[in-house]
Amino acid sequence: MEIRHEFKPGDIGRLVELHGLLYSEEYGFDHTFEAYVAEPLAKFAMTKTDRERIWLVDDNNLLMGSVAIVKQSDDEAQFRWFLLHPSLRGKGIGSRLMNDTVAFCREKGYKRIFLWTVSDLHAAAAVYRRAGFRLIEEHTHTIWGVWLTEQRYDLEL
Repeated sequence: MEIRHEFKPGDIGRLVELHGLLYSEEYGFDHTFEAYVAEPLAKFAMTKTDRERIWLVDDNNLLMGSVAIVKQSDDEAQFRWFLLHPSLRGKGIGSRLMNDTVAFCREKGYKRIFLWTVSDLHAAAAVYRRAGFRLIEEHTHTIWGVWLTEQRYDLEL
């Protein structure tokens, strides 16, 4: 397994596919979730700055996970596209990615990291809380074809 920071041909499509398939299988999300992932991911790939980074989890030349830090302002970064294929879960990779992203944000001088998630992602929420993120906002509504509760977590650096 390798963690890299540069896209290779096929990575963007694979990340969108992974998000679409896994969230459909595990949580019942529809195709609109793929569009929600695809648009900002494509923009990120085209305009990434030195205060932004992606971590791509490559297992035997197959992209199996990701996370990214996306600049929102000089002081604030967003933690996005956190995903691990089920075959890689429970091995400490998610915690390693979290530690790496927080260290990167500190190095780049951000004062806050925030993320949006949904309440059904219990294992991911545990990783967020262990890293010091606090739940600060919730909204329950229908999105991506399901009724769910979106949650915002913040980490003050």
